[in-house]
Formats: sequence, C-alpha cells, structure tokens
Amino acid sequence: MMNEPVRTKKNIKLTLAYDGSQYHGFQFQLNALTVQKVLEEKLSLLLGEPVRVTGAARTDAGVHAYNQVVNFRTASPMPTDRIPIALRGTLPRDIVVTQANDVPNNFHARFSATGKLYSYKILNSSFSDPTQRNYAWQFYKPLNVGEMDQALQLLVGEHNFAAFQSSGSSARNPVRILYSLKCDCLNNLVEIRLHGNGFLYHMVRNIIGTAVDVGTGKLSIEQFRQIFEGKDRKKSGATAPACGLYLVDVFYENTAEILDNIDNIK
Repeated sequence: MMNEPVRTKKNIKLTLAYDGSQYHGFQFQLNALTVQKVLEEKLSLLLGEPVRVTGAARTDAGVHAYNQVVNFRTASPMPTDRIPIALRGTLPRDIVVTQANDVPNNFHARFSATGKLYSYKILNSSFSDPTQRNYAWQFYKPLNVGEMDQALQLLVGEHNFAAFQSSGSSARNPVRILYSLKCDCLNNLVEIRLHGNGFLYHMVRNIIGTAVDVGTGKLSIEQFRQIFEGKDRKKSGATAPACGLYLVDVFYENTAEILDNIDNIK
C-alpha cells in the first residue's frame, strides 16, 4: 500500500472581532472560558486536526477587540478564504472571524507586529446607561477632558513606562514608544486612542486611571508628569475597568504610513 503524500502546512493569518464580556481574556486558560480556547476548538473541528493559534495581543477579561490577529499552521486542504464563512455557523455570536489570509512561514502574529492601536471609552454622565455597562467605564464625576489631554500628551514618544506597568508583567524592559495619543469627547462619551509599538501589562488601563485623576482635579498635570517620570507604579492611579478597553487594530506595516491614516481607522 502506497503511503499518502505528506501535506505541506500553510501558515494562516486570521483577523477576528469579539465582545470580551463573557470571556476570561483572549489567552488560553485551563479552567476558564477564553476566546483562544473557543477559537481553537472550532478550528480543530472544522479542519479535522488539532489547531493552536498565536495571538497578537493577550487581552484581559472583559476587554473587546475590533481586529485581533492570530496565526496558525495547518495541513488542511480547505481553501483559506473559506475559513471565515465556515466558522460563521460554529463560533458563538460574540466572536467573528472577518478575514483569513495565507502568510509567509516566518509570519508571527505577535512578534511580526510593528504596533497596536487601542481605544478606551468613558461614559461621563451622572446617570448610568445599562446598555453600555459592559462597553464603557461609567464615570459619574465631571471630567475636565482638556486637562486630561494635556497630561496624556506628555506620554507621546519613547519613554520608560514603569509607572504604568502592573506587577505580574513578563516584560523585562519597560521602555515603549507611543506614536500618538488622542483624547476626544463627543456628548458624554470620552474616547482615548493610543497607538504604540507595544504595551506593558495593564499599561493602557493604568494610564487611563491616572488621567482620570487629572480630569477630576485629584492630580495636577505637573503631578501626573512627576508620577510618570518617577517610574513608581504605587504612586499612579487605579487600574481602569476592563470593559472600556478595545483592541482596535494590529499593524504589520510601515509606521509612517499608519500615522498618516490613523484617523481613518475604526
């Protein structure tokens, strides 16, 4: 009997969106429901072989994503462009694969990335909105958004972000680059967008928590600067709730081109 030919494994990149409200983050956990766990289970059934994905970002419990990126290798003969359609009927409604592409063997969802764009949403109102309880930080005290923006602009550039790094991080070097940071307010919705080459554990949420202290007058802009330059996490603000955080996009392109088009990204 002739042996069947060994199929060459393809490296496939998936882009997915998810509502993180019901998940314990993206990354696989043995005794918890995660986005990665569900995605791998459904891919393994679809492709008829065990699948392990690598994610670009390890979003925390309750964090959402518009464009998370993963890659995996498979010997399945299924055409790559059919994967999003085939998964549509098997994935839960809060996870959607929007795109699938064949990529070179050396592509790695995390290590090939040149940057990430995050958004944080604060609903600043004296009354809560029950429809937004899982999708924005509902903050009741009035915020001075102009003061918050001035403080946040101090973070743009290449800096040591140890003041905003939570314990438990595996990163040895706390230096990161923030290419741009925008703080806008429309009606009662404050949105802060951060584009950087990488982010430390809880870095975005710790930045937001400290910026909110500026917005309420608890901290001055100068005190914010001193905390940032002091590199002491214990002196910065509380970690903002996960529900307001969104992974907007992951970039694998030229940084200058991304900066030119950053306002057009969802």
